[in-house]
Amino acid sequence: MLQTILLVVHILLALALIAIILLQQGRGATAGAAFGSGASGTVFGARGSATFLSRTTSILAVLFFGNCLLLAWLATGNAAPKSIADQIAQQAVTSDAVEKSINEALEKVAPPADPAAPPIPALSAPAAPPAAAEETPADAPVTPEPSEKP
Repeated sequence: MLQTILLVVHILLALALIAIILLQQGRGATAGAAFGSGASGTVFGARGSATFLSRTTSILAVLFFGNCLLLAWLATGNAAPKSIADQIAQQAVTSDAVEKSINEALEKVAPPADPAAPPIPALSAPAAPPAAAEETPADAPVTPEPSEKP
């Protein structure tokens, strides 16, 4: 809940910061005063808008970056490093849970064999070797045995 509120504030600060920056006059804006827009600087006081807008920009920037840091701290609050003993205990609990879930899944797929059921017959003898190859004709080339060298 707090993180959601801070995220909304963060977006509002970002939009306000963008708006304030876009309202500021550039360095060459004083040249426009010669063409009739010089009186618009008195809206924010005798010193003009430079001091008001620059101070507002500074305040918004500090709030924005502070909110960034606070959001980052809240996001990594659960990721604090643990001691090695805590990590080993956590891995042991996790591996036990995984082993238990695998065993349960195997029992669902293949339930234990019924002791009254007849056993599956085992293979008693290996398969017979393939039949001997027919004799080759006399004019066929002789192939060397694997142990012979060509």
